[in-house]
Amino acid sequence: MLTIEKDDQLQIDRLEIAPFGTNAYVIVCGATGHSVLVDAPGEASRIEKRLRETNPEYILMTHSHIDHVGALLELKARLGLPIAAHPFDARSLPSPPDIQLNDGDEISFGTVRLKVFHTPGHTPGSLCFLTGRYLIAGDTIFPGGPGRTNTPAALAQIIDSITRKIFVLPDDTRVHPGHGDPTVLKKEKEEFAVFSSRPHDPDLCGEVLWLSS
Repeated sequence: MLTIEKDDQLQIDRLEIAPFGTNAYVIVCGATGHSVLVDAPGEASRIEKRLRETNPEYILMTHSHIDHVGALLELKARLGLPIAAHPFDARSLPSPPDIQLNDGDEISFGTVRLKVFHTPGHTPGSLCFLTGRYLIAGDTIFPGGPGRTNTPAALAQIIDSITRKIFVLPDDTRVHPGHGDPTVLKKEKEEFAVFSSRPHDPDLCGEVLWLSS
């Protein structure tokens, strides 16, 4: 477990979970100790241990891919926490969500508020969560590029999600993705400007990088 952000309002811990190196995030209110879990990739006992040091309220899902949901059923059974996800990914989850989240919704716990962004492209129901200058981005955006897409239409959709919902945020917003290390939004905006200045194969999709694709 690594504490990746801490200020007067909250603390964000990252647990990198095998076998896919998927990030689970525990966001803890500094004033009350109430918390949420974002994604449940696996290693349920490890995640549960951290959550039981807090007062957990929700499991928030960025999307429904298997590398993000491996511990969902076990954590739900052990902790009894409500699961929240976008309705477009609901049928793909191993447990139906108790709460359906839509673009512009807010999740509150303690004194912390998370704003919900619907950012389709990687999956139809992909979500990002913003509090202050911290964005928990799932597989929507990574250092250097967008999340993986399966079709050119999905790539166009994820780029639309990123440009309309994420790139309007302040440059100093810290982006915490579903895999790997964080990035700063200013860097991603600058690299995307290079990408958007060049022509691209109309069939482009898959693993795309702003500077080399």
